[in-house]
Amino acid sequence: MDQIMIMGYTVIYSVALLTLISLGLALIFGMMGVINFAHGEFLMLGGYAAVMASHAGMNIWLAMLVVAPLSVAVIGALAERILIRRLYGNVVMTMLATWGLSLFLIGLITTIFGTATTGVSAPLGKISFGIYSIGVYQLAIVGLTVSMVLGLLYVLHRTTFGLVMRATMRNRETAASIGIDPRRTYAMTFMLGAAISGLAGGLLAPLSGVIPTIGAAYIARAFVTVVAGGPALVSGVVATAGLLGPIEAVLSYLASPVVGQASLLLAAIVLLRVFPKGLSARWTGSE
Repeated sequence: MDQIMIMGYTVIYSVALLTLISLGLALIFGMMGVINFAHGEFLMLGGYAAVMASHAGMNIWLAMLVVAPLSVAVIGALAERILIRRLYGNVVMTMLATWGLSLFLIGLITTIFGTATTGVSAPLGKISFGIYSIGVYQLAIVGLTVSMVLGLLYVLHRTTFGLVMRATMRNRETAASIGIDPRRTYAMTFMLGAAISGLAGGLLAPLSGVIPTIGAAYIARAFVTVVAGGPALVSGVVATAGLLGPIEAVLSYLASPVVGQASLLLAAIVLLRVFPKGLSARWTGSE
């Protein structure tokens, strides 16, 4: 019974983790069509911001929930203003530009902090189930991920800013003709996506620690989750994470994490073969 409970927890946490690391990328890619190869580095920067703020004496929750997203939002705003803004509509150039940004950020952080892993202890302690134990903090991440999903859905569908974002995504020229400034909307969207990525990185820092290259551990899983999710930004990511997360969790538990991640990528390929436009195309009428 204890083993079943631990397996269930592992599956739920894996789904939450895939959703958490993918939301920022989904917003930037889905809304703006920008393939952000620096997404992993935004996660990494959020982790460093949280760890450094905590080491400076700040409460760990403030460091993760406030400092991490705000810091990466500022960096995202600068990147959009200096680099990305001139390349909208050119997929190849934005890919190259964000790849270059990724390499620059890795080099910069390596120069500042070196290559050693740094981190902070996870708060909240553990719960025991027989011979097994789970961290309460991991359960908190599940709850925070659910809150982020609900919050992003509210912003997209219940606020003026969300309406403006969706209108600009559907037809930039029509949006401009009714007084919406597409450049300002894109800038705000990129900042929001960067902030969500920074928040995710900050929340994961106590579990994994941070090194300059840690983004590579997340980027592939985030991309396949977003692409396989299809046109529905949030619900597509959640649905795909709900399919891929259990596969990764079960096979990681039965075999090894390497087998679990390889199986996740293989399952995503099969999913895209069955649903070429993504899973959410089934209920958005985009097939």
